[in-house]
Amino acid sequence: QVLAHLQKIKYTKEKYCKGQHLIVFPKSLVYNWQAEAKKFTPDLKVLVYEGAKRKSLVKNFESFDLIIMTYAVMRKDIKELKDYQFSYSVLDEAQYIKNTTTRVAKAAYLIKSKYKLALTGTPVENHIGELFSIFRYLIPSILPKGYSLGKIKSNEESMKFILRGLMPFILRRTKAEVLTDLPEKVESVLYCEFEKKQENIYNEMKTFYQKSLTQKVSEDSLNKSKIQILEALLRMRQVSCHPGLINKDYLSLNSSKMITLMENIEPLIEREEKVLIFSQFTSFLSIIKQELQSRGIGYAYLDGKTNKREAVVNSFKKDTSKSVFLISLKAGGVGLNLTEASYCFLVDPWWNPDVEAQAIDRIHRIGQSRKVFAYRLITKGSIEEKILKLQQSKRDVSNNILATDESLLKQMSTEDLQFLFS
Repeated sequence: QVLAHLQKIKYTKEKYCKGQHLIVFPKSLVYNWQAEAKKFTPDLKVLVYEGAKRKSLVKNFESFDLIIMTYAVMRKDIKELKDYQFSYSVLDEAQYIKNTTTRVAKAAYLIKSKYKLALTGTPVENHIGELFSIFRYLIPSILPKGYSLGKIKSNEESMKFILRGLMPFILRRTKAEVLTDLPEKVESVLYCEFEKKQENIYNEMKTFYQKSLTQKVSEDSLNKSKIQILEALLRMRQVSCHPGLINKDYLSLNSSKMITLMENIEPLIEREEKVLIFSQFTSFLSIIKQELQSRGIGYAYLDGKTNKREAVVNSFKKDTSKSVFLISLKAGGVGLNLTEASYCFLVDPWWNPDVEAQAIDRIHRIGQSRKVFAYRLITKGSIEEKILKLQQSKRDVSNNILATDESLLKQMSTEDLQFLFS
């Protein structure tokens, strides 16, 4: 939609919007924007602003319609970029500037353009201040000088009032509203029963953290114990996936999730289906990778360290021998169009359901012609089950205004802690 709008501007007789347009995005989306521009708006001349000698390209901006670059490049070259007057500046995955104190956010605030757009599926990941940071880029004058986010947070009525004021500047589009021709999406939970040794390790760890956290909280308060709580949550979630994630000596042990995952994907592969597997733990993806190798199942692999991202994606799309795509949730949750697959497995629950939804949308998007199936693997009786229940009870009160999901940890009470580790 953005590209179509910029294409229209190129051929309009109006002078007010003439000039060069800037699009900024995460590194993982360079290929995506290049490919989409070439496909949908081939008349637009695109400059990928990158490379060791890129600063010399600034003087040639006027020879192009679109200047595209990563957030990292914008941050590093803001001295050269801040004096250039763009027509439109567009931030894709705008949650990258959610923290006003970061260098990347401060660089975005310095960009000069007549018009500004921010594109994001998760405008609020942890707290409402992240939305305000995006609006500081979009319309700096819309928020009062010296506003205190702390005071606003503590006043629900003030929060609702401010959000209503921002609504005229937000085009919120749900998939159900704009893609009525998409095939059905079915989401299911696959519950996995603990393997015996895995359960023993889990219970030992739970007992340890019950005692240590109870003592820590009683001595230092809940607020001062959150680092220890995070560590406990992480370790227990890892054991729920595979004991080998906390100790390499346990790599040979069975994992309930591994067994369930293989039981479900092997029949799909026999039917020549393509499958996506997402995890936030690259170490778990490595274990799954070894299991696939032992079973002779071809796969592609993508995480934050993958260099030739485009080649990896294309190999999964075109190589019929590669039935499975192992993807790090953080590295592959956005910027991928993988409609060749219609099955998706999320092998561990993410804090924010919106991030999970974005991962599923790699296959449930324009171009998909088949029914989509998404499965979440949850170990029964583990902390994963309790996290899901706690998340649902902590939905933000302003959800009817803007889709938000407050950070679980920031809202946690002593009772919640007892529930999680009971």
